[in-house]
Amino acid sequence: MNAFKKILALTLVLLMLFSFCLILPSAEEVDYEEITILFTHDLHSHLLPSANENGEGEYGGYARLMTAIKAQRALDPNAILVDGGDFSMGSLFQTAYPTSAIELRMMGVMGFDATTFGNHEYDYLQSGLKSMLNAAVASGDPVPPIVCANYLPPVEGQEGYDAELWAAYNAYGVKNYIIIERGGVHYVLFGIFGYDADDCAPNSGMVFEEPTAVAQKTVDAAVAECESKYGAHPVVVCLSHSGTDGSKGEDYELAEAVDGIDVIISGHTHTTLQEPISVNGTLIVSAAEYGRHLGVLKLSKNGNGVALKGYELIPIDETVADDPAIAALVENYKTAVESDYLSKYGFTFDQVLVNNPYTFDTVGEVYATQHESTLCNIFSDAYKRAVERVTGKKVDVAITAAGVIRGSLPVGDVTVSDVFNAASLGVGTEGELIGIYLTGKDLKNAIELDASVQPLMTSAQLFMSGVEYSFNTYRMIFNKVDYAMLQNEDGTLSKIENDKLYFVVAGMYMGQMLGSVEETSMGILSVTPRDEHGNPIAVSELVNYVVKDENGNPLKEWYAIADYLDSMEGDLDSRYAQTDGRKVVYASLNPIKLLRNANIFTYIVLVLILVLIAAIVLIVRAVVRKRRKKKQAAVSAAASEAETTAGNEPVDE
Repeated sequence: MNAFKKILALTLVLLMLFSFCLILPSAEEVDYEEITILFTHDLHSHLLPSANENGEGEYGGYARLMTAIKAQRALDPNAILVDGGDFSMGSLFQTAYPTSAIELRMMGVMGFDATTFGNHEYDYLQSGLKSMLNAAVASGDPVPPIVCANYLPPVEGQEGYDAELWAAYNAYGVKNYIIIERGGVHYVLFGIFGYDADDCAPNSGMVFEEPTAVAQKTVDAAVAECESKYGAHPVVVCLSHSGTDGSKGEDYELAEAVDGIDVIISGHTHTTLQEPISVNGTLIVSAAEYGRHLGVLKLSKNGNGVALKGYELIPIDETVADDPAIAALVENYKTAVESDYLSKYGFTFDQVLVNNPYTFDTVGEVYATQHESTLCNIFSDAYKRAVERVTGKKVDVAITAAGVIRGSLPVGDVTVSDVFNAASLGVGTEGELIGIYLTGKDLKNAIELDASVQPLMTSAQLFMSGVEYSFNTYRMIFNKVDYAMLQNEDGTLSKIENDKLYFVVAGMYMGQMLGSVEETSMGILSVTPRDEHGNPIAVSELVNYVVKDENGNPLKEWYAIADYLDSMEGDLDSRYAQTDGRKVVYASLNPIKLLRNANIFTYIVLVLILVLIAAIVLIVRAVVRKRRKKKQAAVSAAASEAETTAGNEPVDE
């Protein structure tokens, strides 16, 4: 009997151990769930493919993007599809933004599970945003949820409160976050708006809240709701319009500061990350701008954690076939843009303006280094020509800036669409040319701004028509320019007179930025827009100085460029094959070149340096004298001691 009890007890123990092993298998035997996150960001209304700037091949296009999305969904029907903002503004399709909400309706048809607002969604101001949201709802088409937690309109009682805008938000269903479920896996999707994005949307009218604090609060609330309602810990995905660049940037800092985010879709900076960045348990991913790639992130989920299983950026190029349904829809929208917008300018969407045999700067190259640009020479020359034709007035100087260049002109046929893509920053008044006056002194300051501020703010690099200047990068900041002259129509040069008024043309966006020059240069430089009588113009009044054609229509930047290219009647003017020397950038330590045409700032610094050198010389001399005196004192003391010793020695008798 005792033996039977022992055998029975042993059997029970073995059964318990076997059951325990079945319940808790080894780590190698865990059956992980595989999940797929498809993502885009910074699509910028690029519904159609774009030509590569070297003239070889194409990238992007929603019909091709849809084909890639369907292929990934065939591999994982439970894949989610999300976007990191700036879904609008960047092609001719943006002209229908406030009336048709083309971008959101296309994303709805393509099956996006969520997107967020980027800074360009506010280019049409609050009124345009309100109109766009209402148009999206009124269309009856499927549209993606929009999530944004820290960048919302003012609430009742706050300055700028707009009840109609809030009604549009509520009708559309804009939320801080949403919770969705796919294949048994729950996801929290929330949106965050970054500091630089806020700086790039100065007229948004939104209330900006510090991102990390709001993100942590949102994550905690959303996770608690998901666990309470569904009994599951979610995968937390942040759709961030903040940006990152390798191992730095706002999204890197967001991941460091906030616990509980599994994935950050990083938009705004147009970054391409070939591998995810892992920070504080968070994976940061980016797939470039304009639909160049479809991002594919594969994760394994186990309990409250996720692990990276795979990552791919699928190129969207001419090797990817069009999805027929999306291609047809895009064509319908293109026809609508032609009839509703382009017809007013006498152009069509794909109209060829000129054949271009030259390779121009890419956008990155325009930003990267201080240099003269053939691309930007065309733009500034076009502004000058257009305003002179419309007003009959001689334009002294026309200015464009790196910050408003959104694309280059391709090699080969250049179409109306290509030009709009390259010069599409801002709409409404921001996309219009203004005519103002600057004193010669302020014009020189604007030139100095280009030389001195670009290293601190790459978007501030300027390109001008009507002036010739040079600067030495080794010279003192705010005194780098050593030569500047006006270019006359006959090719001769004239001195820029400080007190004389000069007629200057620039885009509205550029004009609005002139007011920040003094702040950017710490009060050393100032550029004050003036009327023809020399009276200062407030930034808010610049809208009154928009240049209009004979029919009273505002002169658009893109139209000025398109009309200029069209006037060349076939081939691009050969003078744009290379730079013409209107802007010379060099580096020299030659003392003559360092001091040529130096201003008061350089002289003040030189005086300070001389004073410092003089002080050092005086200190060194004082130290030398002190040491010399000590040495002399020591020698005298030694001699005195020697004499005393000699006097005390016994004398031999």
